Amino acid sequence: MTSPRKHLVKDFNHFITCYVCKGYLIKPTTVTECLHTFCKSCIVQHFEDSNDCPKCGIQVHETNPREMLRLDNTLEEIIFKLVPGLREKQQQEIEFWRSRKWKENGEDGPRSKRSRLDDEDDGGGDGDYHRSDPQIAICLDCLRNSSLVGENVVKGLMKKFIRCSTRVTVGTIKKFLSLKLKLPSSYELDVLCNGEIMGKDHTMEFIYMTRWRLRGETAYPMVLEYRPRIDFG
Repeated sequence: MTSPRKHLVKDFNHFITCYVCKGYLIKPTTVTECLHTFCKSCIVQHFEDSNDCPKCGIQVHETNPREMLRLDNTLEEIIFKLVPGLREKQQQEIEFWRSRKWKENGEDGPRSKRSRLDDEDDGGGDGDYHRSDPQIAICLDCLRNSSLVGENVVKGLMKKFIRCSTRVTVGTIKKFLSLKLKLPSSYELDVLCNGEIMGKDHTMEFIYMTRWRLRGETAYPMVLEYRPRIDFG
């Protein structure tokens, strides 16, 4: 009987290493627009100079790409199980820089190390990755029109009610719909509220306050309609 093949850690390196620093993912953080994952410190530092994903080049957000980041705790635990001693090594590194308190250009320690230390001190800022944000209930309804091209591709969702952060953008909703409906990557959707097409950087809070709240408090949840993109050009 043939014994099962043993896998080496290097067999999984493609999935557990950072595209930016090429090391094992530390605080793996996913860009919700394209679902690529990086070290938290690497992607946060990258977004100080660019709004694009460093791997695929897609524009993450026009003004504040850090809003589109989510910490992947499950992947972090998988990496710790695959790489023995990595958790302890990271903790030793953190304690080292805490004790040394380097000062370079007015900052605590070298930039990359300071950023990783900040990963452990997520008490302020956006460290909770929107888990404590106000939530909003949304109904995602398919806008059906037999005259639209692609009507046979875009279907209604089996579960059309979702709850998400008020800071989620229309762009993220489109990505969610594309994944759920298994649409081709090149396929474009329009998302509408009250019959008006919403911009991809509009947040759920913005849409609710400026488009939906006018219907009154009884109009709940907020309804967003989606359909195949219509080219008016």
